[in-house]
Amino acid sequence: MTLRQDGPGQLRVTASGLTVPLEIAASFRARSRGLLGRDAIEGALLLTPASGVHTWRMRFPIDVAYLDRDLTVLSVRTMRPSRLGAPRPRARHVLESAAGAMAQWGVHSGVRVEILPRGER
Repeated sequence: MTLRQDGPGQLRVTASGLTVPLEIAASFRARSRGLLGRDAIEGALLLTPASGVHTWRMRFPIDVAYLDRDLTVLSVRTMRPSRLGAPRPRARHVLESAAGAMAQWGVHSGVRVEILPRGER
């Protein structure tokens, strides 16, 4: 699965094998829009390339996972609306979901995730 274009996919947490719906935002336009204007998200949104995020004009709190180039989680933070997240120098991708979702999925520092095409398990 390429991370160079916008589109649907699936996120697999390698430690648990859990798979959740994923949207990939690889273009400048898709990354800039992110979760703005939404009331919720089903699954997760991957911003790539990215090393930091903000939650200005967001309508709900989110979990943010910073991933390195190998898709290993560097850190996970919960951010309320109207906040600026500090950029992580080693981060190459940022994963966003509804607050609390990443803990339920088992996404935490040191865990590796995989990006799969939609429909693959």
